[in-house]
Amino acid sequence: MANIISVDKASKGYGSAVHLLTDVSLGLDDADRVGVVGLNGAGKSTMLRLLMKVEEPDAGRVTHRRDLRVLALPQTLDLASTATVRDVVIGETWLPAAFAAEHEWAGDAGIRTVLSGLGMPDLGLDAEVGPMSGGERRRVALAALLVRTTDVLVLDEPTNHLDIAGINWLAAHLLSRRGALVVVTHDRWFLDAVCERTWEVADGTVRAYEGGYAAWILARAERVRVAAAVEARRQNLLRKEIAWLRRGPPARTSKPKFRIDAANALIADVPAPRDTVSLHRLATARLGKQVYELANATVRVGSRTLLEKVDWLVGPGDRIGIVGANGAGKSTLFRVLAGERGVEGGRVTTGATVRTALLSQELAELPESVRVLEAVEEIARRVNLGGRDMSAAQLAEVFGFTERRLWTPVSDLSGGERRRLQLLRLLAGEPNVLLLDEPTNDLDTDTLASLEDLLDTWPGTMVIASHDRYLVERVCDTVYAMFGDGRITHLPGGVDEYLNRIPAPKSPASPLGSLPADHDLQVMIDAVSRRPAHDRRSAGVAAPPGELRAVRKELARLERQIAKLEQKEAHLHEQLAIHATDYEKVTNLDADLHSVQAERARTEEEWLELADRVGDA
Repeated sequence: MANIISVDKASKGYGSAVHLLTDVSLGLDDADRVGVVGLNGAGKSTMLRLLMKVEEPDAGRVTHRRDLRVLALPQTLDLASTATVRDVVIGETWLPAAFAAEHEWAGDAGIRTVLSGLGMPDLGLDAEVGPMSGGERRRVALAALLVRTTDVLVLDEPTNHLDIAGINWLAAHLLSRRGALVVVTHDRWFLDAVCERTWEVADGTVRAYEGGYAAWILARAERVRVAAAVEARRQNLLRKEIAWLRRGPPARTSKPKFRIDAANALIADVPAPRDTVSLHRLATARLGKQVYELANATVRVGSRTLLEKVDWLVGPGDRIGIVGANGAGKSTLFRVLAGERGVEGGRVTTGATVRTALLSQELAELPESVRVLEAVEEIARRVNLGGRDMSAAQLAEVFGFTERRLWTPVSDLSGGERRRLQLLRLLAGEPNVLLLDEPTNDLDTDTLASLEDLLDTWPGTMVIASHDRYLVERVCDTVYAMFGDGRITHLPGGVDEYLNRIPAPKSPASPLGSLPADHDLQVMIDAVSRRPAHDRRSAGVAAPPGELRAVRKELARLERQIAKLEQKEAHLHEQLAIHATDYEKVTNLDADLHSVQAERARTEEEWLELADRVGDA
């Protein structure tokens, strides 16, 4: 791989504000797929602008390879209102023209794949962009980028306004394309599916990690664990000052490694996300026996019938995820449940004790003239959520508003911060039923984790419509789909079943081909994550059965050897503690310990290499 973009000690700030980025050094190779994560306002978009040379750094430099072709999908689009979809996607209204004549692109299978995967036929190539919704305009702009050849593709929140099937298709398409990719997204499944590296923007710097979202979370947890271990050793040194000073602190020459044992150690004592039985009992006490009941309900919008004679029951403590394509009627269903609109036939019954809170996709209800803390205190000064009593300021801190940001005018907040405030005000009202319509839009991954942690202990009923499959699978117990057939369909198999039941676009230009289910994509992701970086683009050849048996036998031997080395290491640690005041004994034991640790590291590396061979077979 060749380096195509270099960032050397770059710093960037605006006005008198604290520098967003300070002395950042990074490199982007020609085949890198990088996910960018960080809190809202940490500097992710600023870093992208520096990377593309849209802005120059205040200090340091950014270098591009000669004749580098860079295209980007910004968060804010500026498309001519009179332009047609054809003008934007194929012509040169927004970007340099992709093709000169219609017959050139119409005969290209790869172009047809992009147009089909992003639903361009549904919009119509001759439709004007001006009257379109924000989500439709974003799909048009994304299609315009994907049909063009580029060395670096930079995508800022590409999954916003895409449904689950569209996100699934986009992930498969990006895995098959050539060139480097840099993507900022809150969609954690998408990060894991597409990205091989992760850049975390925080505290004025950028930290690079190997792997996608899950690898980044594990690395961050490992960093915290190591820091805690270092602090514990420091405290122990203070308690046994004389003995430790006589022999000196033990050397630590090896860096923490990504190993299966490390992952198991991190999650061994983690409790279940939530006590479903207790939460259901609490919800029943707060809500009674009935929440919502749709009986023979029919809902129409114009000439379209979204629901036709539907019977559906939502009970106390239910945690329901709703999936479906854009326009299937999820937002309309939420307005029906919230009592904001009626039904054209049948009836909707709401429980007498229900206090509903609806999170819409709009931000218009936020007060612009007050500060953040005042906006929360308008709803409540103290809140009890999941058995935790919090002040308005403490609740705001859970959602990432530091003490300094509490006094920021609402009108000065970024899009992600406004979305956080909207959720904050919603929960401050202490509802017992939450209707969340695309709650993850514009939220950073840390805020999403805080929200999920809060929802895990929230003893009420939740109905969530989201294209973020990570959120749906993490928070919801049951999944329903709206396929546009006038029904609400229960999916016992969750999101995987949804993807199996919808038609997927053919992809003749993609090595993944048709993706009738999430399984095919996951197989590819698993294969990518197992192989070393230099071997990820070449498929392995299946080993013969006899060789596989020999490999598995060797794996079992190595596992027994690792277990013995772990026992020996633990015994040596005990001996070190017992003989802490014997300098000569400690020196010998310390040497033995380093030898055992080195042997264990070699054995584990050998085990991982053999495990890869078994996994690839």
